[in-house]
Amino acid sequence: QVQLVESGGGLVQAGGSLRLSCAASGRTFSSYGMGWFRQAPGKEREFVTAISRGGGSTTYVDFVKGRFTISRDNAKNTVYLQMNSLKPEDTAVYYCAAKYLGGATTRVFDYWGQGTQVTVSS
Repeated sequence: QVQLVESGGGLVQAGGSLRLSCAASGRTFSSYGMGWFRQAPGKEREFVTAISRGGGSTTYVDFVKGRFTISRDNAKNTVYLQMNSLKPEDTAVYYCAAKYLGGATTRVFDYWGQGTQVTVSS
């Protein structure tokens, strides 16, 4: 089992950047594929990006390609989401998620963090 805690959300102007972090508990972090999702007000939670256990493979939803970058540091049990060129439509609660033996193409995850709010002002 793994517990996930996100941080790094906040208020930023359009065009700005934020880096989200997700710290995982446990000693087997490298056994988990990791992902980021987001949920905007009144909308369903949607997939944003995922990364393989070793960090060598990543996938992104089209609307963040070229702007967001997922990475991980297995020595620190942490996955990151670097978000650049933010737009007001990126406003959402961002969640990190983990899947045991998952990979970059995983879309169904077993463990979730509590979320961190990202608000982009125009």
